[in-house]
Amino acid sequence: MGHEAKHPIIIGLTGNIGSGKSTVAALLRELGYPVLDADLLAERAREAKKPELKRLFPEAFRGEELDRRALARVVFSDPEKLKALEAVVHPEVRRLLVEELSRLRAPLVFVEIPLLFEKGWEGRLHGTLLVAAPLEERVRRVVARSGLSREEVLARERAQMPEEEKRKRATWVLENTGSLEALREKVLALLGEIRARFGLS
Repeated sequence: MGHEAKHPIIIGLTGNIGSGKSTVAALLRELGYPVLDADLLAERAREAKKPELKRLFPEAFRGEELDRRALARVVFSDPEKLKALEAVVHPEVRRLLVEELSRLRAPLVFVEIPLLFEKGWEGRLHGTLLVAAPLEERVRRVVARSGLSREEVLARERAQMPEEEKRKRATWVLENTGSLEALREKVLALLGEIRARFGLS
């Protein structure tokens, strides 16, 4: 029996820096599956909650414009301020997500969430898909595309939960170590597995 469209199966898509999760997201879109971007929803949530944020973090504003870098500096140096920010933004992100899901009417939806496990999202999802690759390969990819130094990439890596820990928690792990064609084949096989698990025709 097919899954009801009004209650889509939601799979979280994640991966540490340089793993290729954006490539997997692009492949899924190409294959006709909706992929929502949690970062984009967070941006919209910050915009919607600007008056509240300005009241809480006046030092992160330049006039009426929120300076995201300044906000990051403020909240990442003070756990209480980070909690205050999340208390304002997270409910709005969830509201926007529900809104998007109802608009999509698709039986299977992916949500790209960079800090999925760090932020404890897995309890709200039907499953989690981790895109994984060896650290050296990931560092090489990011240095090549971003102009960041090896040290800067490793610093960002250390700020995330170790990939090994995520492997233990993820429902599915997609090893991204070969060509784009090989990755596409793995994505197709995985989609078959996901559809079978949830009885999607």
